[in-house]
Formats: sequence, C-alpha cells, structure tokens
Amino acid sequence: MKKLYLDTANKKIAGVCAGLAEYLEMDVTVIRIIFLITLLWGGLGFWSYVFVWALAPAKPIDPPVEQQ
Repeated sequence: MKKLYLDTANKKIAGVCAGLAEYLEMDVTVIRIIFLITLLWGGLGFWSYVFVWALAPAKPIDPPVEQQ
C-alpha cells in the first residue's frame, strides 16, 4: 500500500511536491508547475501545499546496508 510522505531528500521548500510526485509516479517538475499555476490562479495551491505539509509525515530513511 502506497503512502504519501514528504520527500526530504528531493525537496525545494518542504518536500511536498517531491512526495506527491513519488506517490503519483509523475515527474516532480510537473507537480511543481501545477502548484505554481494553482497558486497564481486563486491561491488554492498555497493552501493545499500548507495542508499537505502539515499532515504528511517525513519519509522514513532507509537504514544503510552493511557490506561484508
């Protein structure tokens, strides 16, 4: 089962767009452009970004694999 996480490794501000792109299996640039358009077209992008930022947990970091 897929979960939505903030992608802190590929973030620009908070990792929301990178996390959404990974969840939706899309290019992160497309998600960022969509957020920018919705931000300029009435402000919905800002509030949805803040909403996801507040509710989505940070992506867990995978432990390093030990080499022998």
